[in-house]
Amino acid sequence: MTEAAAQPHALPADPAPVAPDRDLMSKFDGLIAERRALLDSGVTDPFAIVMEQVKSPTEAVIEGRDTILLGTYNYMGMTFDPDVIAAGHAALDRFGSGTNGSRMLNGTFQDHMEVEQALRDFYGTTGAIVFSTGYMANLGMISTLAGKGDYVILDADSHASIYDGCKQGVAEIVRFRHNSVEDLDKRLGRLPRDAGKLVVLEGVYSMLGDIAPLKEMVAVARKHGAMVLSDEAHSMGFYGPNGRGVYEAQGCEGDVDFIVGTFSKSVGTVGGFCVSNHPKFEAIRLACRPYIFTASLPPSVVATAAASIRKLATATAKRAQLWTNARTLHAGLRQLGFRLGTEQADSAIIAVILEDQQQAAMMWQALLHAGLYVNLARPPATPAGTFLLRCSLCAEHTPAQIERVLGMFADAGRAVGVIA
Repeated sequence: MTEAAAQPHALPADPAPVAPDRDLMSKFDGLIAERRALLDSGVTDPFAIVMEQVKSPTEAVIEGRDTILLGTYNYMGMTFDPDVIAAGHAALDRFGSGTNGSRMLNGTFQDHMEVEQALRDFYGTTGAIVFSTGYMANLGMISTLAGKGDYVILDADSHASIYDGCKQGVAEIVRFRHNSVEDLDKRLGRLPRDAGKLVVLEGVYSMLGDIAPLKEMVAVARKHGAMVLSDEAHSMGFYGPNGRGVYEAQGCEGDVDFIVGTFSKSVGTVGGFCVSNHPKFEAIRLACRPYIFTASLPPSVVATAAASIRKLATATAKRAQLWTNARTLHAGLRQLGFRLGTEQADSAIIAVILEDQQQAAMMWQALLHAGLYVNLARPPATPAGTFLLRCSLCAEHTPAQIERVLGMFADAGRAVGVIA
């Protein structure tokens, strides 16, 4: 190699512009313009909030102000539990900061085995597999379970991770109307009788906070010879007698083949999982690309998850307090005149429906400046044409905080013109 060839290529000071038809970033021009228009209206970027300090499961400092947190998924308030934090510290001291590898190679430590056993104990299943995130759990399970010639049948309002799991795989995709047992039955009836079928459901839908009629849907799936996967990410910890989810509360435990969940909600850390009683479940580890080809979770993370899951198994008082908080807030917002996503508090998520993005952004900002953080949600995360503020309750919210939250909503709603 010549000396000239070994030199790095210098970039021109003024590179030639990329032709518009070849600029792969041009597809985002509309999105960029929409965001710019929102920011030009004077609204703080609702998707770039920085928590400068987190004081507790329900309080943080945002933009220099003490702020009540009503926009996290910390349903059971486990992020500051002393036993959970101690477990993380001990694992950090014992194993260091990371695994530097996948579960299939050097990335399985003792704490990974412990958290999978904690999941088996919590759910009463024979199998448990931990993924790096809840998103990866859906991506991996759906794309691995349903192959060429099979069908995945999913609710039209399914989470993005479910849709992406379908895209990752090669199965045929069939959608049915949100929460419609009749439409699910009809669409399953049109499919070949001898084809493999996977019905994917969610216990709690994360935008409106509504729940699925799982008992009826699972019965329909069984009638048509389909297997069932239920995503219980937003119900784990507080739904059902043991906190396993909506499927437990509706008596479907013996008829759901796979339960997917996450550590980033009630468990209070990060990671995802799937549990099952299927006798061949362990084969997933040998075939699932999002499990095989990604780094495993740090030992300190899975140690905190194991400690949290074991405490959630007996967290009866916390579950009761979370339901009290959700029902109190839902009733108070309805009394004030807000339009909500559900007729009653179906879950720990309460959605306040607004007319359009501008009204939603103004309401969101008024609440933030008053010291309350909620989520601003819009399409495509929400159903088409739906703009809302999503409130996520925590078992650690006090009655005094709920009262303050209702006062903030009353003041902001009147100032923006949402309520009279």
